[in-house]
Amino acid sequence: MSKLLFAGAAALMASNVTAATCPSVSGPDAGGAFPHLFERAEFEQKHNCSMQFAENPMIAKLNSRIAGNPALPAVAERLPSEPLVIAPYKQIGIYGGVLDGISKATESGTSDLLAVRHVNLTRFSDDLTTVVPNVAKSWSWNDDYTVLTFKLREGHKWSNGEAFTAEDIAFWYNHMLMDKNIIKSPKARFLSDGKPMKVEALDATTVRFTLNVPKPGLPGMFAQDYAQPFQPKHLLSKFHPELNKDADKLAKALGFENGYAVINFYYGQSDWKDVPTPLLKDKAAAERLVKAGYTANAPSLEAFVVVEDTLEGRRLVANPYFHQVDTAGNQLPYINEINEVFIGDEDIQVAKMIAGEIDYKTQAVNLPSAPVLLENKDKGQYEIALRPAINMTTYAFNMTDKDLEKRAVFNDINFRRAMSVAVDRNKINEIAYFGLGKPTQYTVFDGDTAPFVSDKMKNQWIQFDQKMANDLLDKAGVVDKDGDGDRDLPSGKKFELVIQYTTQGSSTEVVEILANSWTQVGVKTTLKEVTSDEYRNSQSANDLSVLTWKMGRPLPTLAANTTDLLPPYGTFFDIRTGMLWDQYRNTNGAEGVKPPATVDKMSDMAAKFVTLKMGSDASNALGAQMAQRAADDMFVVGTVKAVSPIYRSRKLGNFEVQKTHSYDYYWSYPYMPTQWFLSEDLSVVKN
Repeated sequence: MSKLLFAGAAALMASNVTAATCPSVSGPDAGGAFPHLFERAEFEQKHNCSMQFAENPMIAKLNSRIAGNPALPAVAERLPSEPLVIAPYKQIGIYGGVLDGISKATESGTSDLLAVRHVNLTRFSDDLTTVVPNVAKSWSWNDDYTVLTFKLREGHKWSNGEAFTAEDIAFWYNHMLMDKNIIKSPKARFLSDGKPMKVEALDATTVRFTLNVPKPGLPGMFAQDYAQPFQPKHLLSKFHPELNKDADKLAKALGFENGYAVINFYYGQSDWKDVPTPLLKDKAAAERLVKAGYTANAPSLEAFVVVEDTLEGRRLVANPYFHQVDTAGNQLPYINEINEVFIGDEDIQVAKMIAGEIDYKTQAVNLPSAPVLLENKDKGQYEIALRPAINMTTYAFNMTDKDLEKRAVFNDINFRRAMSVAVDRNKINEIAYFGLGKPTQYTVFDGDTAPFVSDKMKNQWIQFDQKMANDLLDKAGVVDKDGDGDRDLPSGKKFELVIQYTTQGSSTEVVEILANSWTQVGVKTTLKEVTSDEYRNSQSANDLSVLTWKMGRPLPTLAANTTDLLPPYGTFFDIRTGMLWDQYRNTNGAEGVKPPATVDKMSDMAAKFVTLKMGSDASNALGAQMAQRAADDMFVVGTVKAVSPIYRSRKLGNFEVQKTHSYDYYWSYPYMPTQWFLSEDLSVVKN
């Protein structure tokens, strides 16, 4: 190249650099192929610019609190070469601050704060319809929805600076999820036709899922799921006996029984992320790991990393390697820390919210608290929004109750119908929901958004009719045999129900009306409030006769995950009825109790449903049959679908009120909480 040409090219390059400052765009019209999102190359091409990156000025200090983390390189070296660019809802945020949150206890009422830091391969956009990129840059299907290929971000790193690659996804699936020493039995949503998928790392940024049958809803499943389909192979494989012949020796040198003990110490034998971390399980063991050159907690891809974990609460700091930036090139999240305190008492929780001591809360804020919260919002400098809930308080009778006579009564459809029409749902609506709800039957699918759920299904056996209830109870053989005014079991034994409940799953007002309604038709019912952990453990041990929790799923959940359609009709965190039916199915009849034929029919339909494209005529027709069967079987019974409160401090910026009050979309996850920021100067916040 001649000197003249070289000089001209250099001048052109210099002029491009001068003109290449990227605009700090935000607002509703900002976004590329997806709302509020750009890939870096897409953003730079659109604005003819080159992004420059900036970091939180406190990030080095925050990083020093992550036990075992090395000193930080420059921000451009910590970000992927292809970061996900977020165009904020309102404005470029401000670094700093502590987000104050509140939960019931470890593993209890925590998921709304988990959602603030949560990541997965994909995410639902805030339209709750469109699946958009997150950890994955893109994905593609083959023609028949049996091969799904994800492309990851070049240069993405774990929270300790180690490379995150497709190998971490293949390792999670093949060597953790499918290893009975780590996960006793993989969840159905991670299987295909009841069998393992084939998961392969094709190269550092390409992972392929090969399914046994079509499963077009799989990207949507990842977009909603709390479990994360990746684990740090660089750490955990060292302790995996299948991958390292010296794994047990290495583990014993650190004071553990074997390599699996170390993996379970980090991972928790669960895909639920909120089990106690090593810092809470055994701080001395965590310190030994740090001294040996490991991090105290397993490295993460989330926006915040746990640095303190006690029975009173946990503290988290911003992940210095997080893969998102705003349009100004600032690494997200803006907020420095999350301070999560554990308080089980609902009245104390509400008092702290009224005092303005909490910045955000939505889970387990029951509607009966709304009036006092609304009355005091100016005093506490917060806002309350009421949003339609996808789920509602439901109840169920234990179809495999340990008491064989109760079990027989519960399995009589006349009994279940009687107890449904005995409930005054209008009274529930008036007292617990201030007339803002609507009585409805449980159909598994959210009846307001699944197009195939008919009004007939929603209204089935929900009328308040005490005479009909009494007649049906007589048919079920539950009559007053000793003349004391209370109905007895067919044998003459006393029949009394106890509703154990937690305010995380059901408001006190609702269960009080249930108990009173049933007592009025002769089935004596009492209440006992317990903690969420007590409730869940008793339910899973098959020790409860009456079960109650908020249930109901949006269509995208069931398009890839049929858990709620089959015994025990929920997870550890939901209603679980028919535990022995589930045991029978899982052991091919060797243990448990054989379920009725309707269970097998639903199972066949559910297996077919996940192979169909959501919204297609075939999918809707089959969905209607499944919803009708659920309404007919009444294994879980609906009450009133209403609205629920969402609480946020006025100092919280870029906050978009959720369209629905929904765990299934993972609370705030579709609304990009990594863009939230805090300002004590309320005039700065544009919400």
